[in-house]
Amino acid sequence: MKIANPIYDIVFKYLMEDERIARTILSALLKVDVVAVEVRPHEYSDDNRESLSVFRIDFGATVRDQDGHEKLILIELQKTWLETETLRFRQYLGVHYSNPKNMQDAGHALPMVAVYLLGHKVGDVEEPVLYVNHQSYDYDNHVVTKGLPNPFIDSLTHNSIIVQIPRLHGKINNRLDMVLSIFDQTRRDANDNRILQLDDSVYGGDADMERILHRLTKAAADADMRHRMNVEDEYFSAIEKRDTEILMRDKQLAEKNATIKEMDGTIKEMDGTIKEMDGTIKEMDGTIKEQHTMLRSFVKLLLDSGLTPDEIATKLNISLDAVKSFV
Repeated sequence: MKIANPIYDIVFKYLMEDERIARTILSALLKVDVVAVEVRPHEYSDDNRESLSVFRIDFGATVRDQDGHEKLILIELQKTWLETETLRFRQYLGVHYSNPKNMQDAGHALPMVAVYLLGHKVGDVEEPVLYVNHQSYDYDNHVVTKGLPNPFIDSLTHNSIIVQIPRLHGKINNRLDMVLSIFDQTRRDANDNRILQLDDSVYGGDADMERILHRLTKAAADADMRHRMNVEDEYFSAIEKRDTEILMRDKQLAEKNATIKEMDGTIKEMDGTIKEMDGTIKEMDGTIKEQHTMLRSFVKLLLDSGLTPDEIATKLNISLDAVKSFV
């Protein structure tokens, strides 16, 4: 079957607007039962395509743990195609922490989980999904468990889930693999990146997955949706072109700077050589002056002994003028 590619912002937004689908995806990612979700407004508009290349949805989610206890948490889900968005991720987190609407009645911030769906690889990390869970340690690096979790500490730290979409390669070993398979870019249609081709028999009997596929199939058949996906392609092509030009410019600048540093090093080395030569010349001048003084004394001594200037010149193997200059 053919479905719309949810790596596109417009498709992903359409997908996550379905509350049941949002609960299905978030439950698989968090590995807990998400009982209810509510999309929360945020300060960054996804329509400002001139400045944003990160798509972001904030959720207030009621989750039920294995003991049956329910609690409200914040889920900040961010998706990007580009590798240059770490700063934006941090900026969005800062907005969350400073928002008074995200506080509990006791004055503590709601626990938060940040989910990153990345359209690029994170260095050499091979795991397609990473769970970054913070722990508390004492001075001796022993894990502290007594009194935790604690609302004050939970207000200051958050866990993260990082999904590397390019690391998804069609293997389905668990519930999360099943859910994330709809993002697997190895399933793209050979002639149209906007479309993924899936084997629907893999999802047979799974009502939640069938609902997801039905919605994505509907999106694939929507002419307006496909047009807006084309707009995204054009936008990101322009962004990639811009970033490539910036990278090339930065590379050229770095090469020029390296050349300038190398020239500076050569100049400093030449300055050192010149200083060394100056020192040698000064040393030679001192030696010459010392030899000149000794020769003068020697000539005077020979004159005092009764030798003529001609005899002294012959004896010392120097010119007569040189002898006369010492007289």
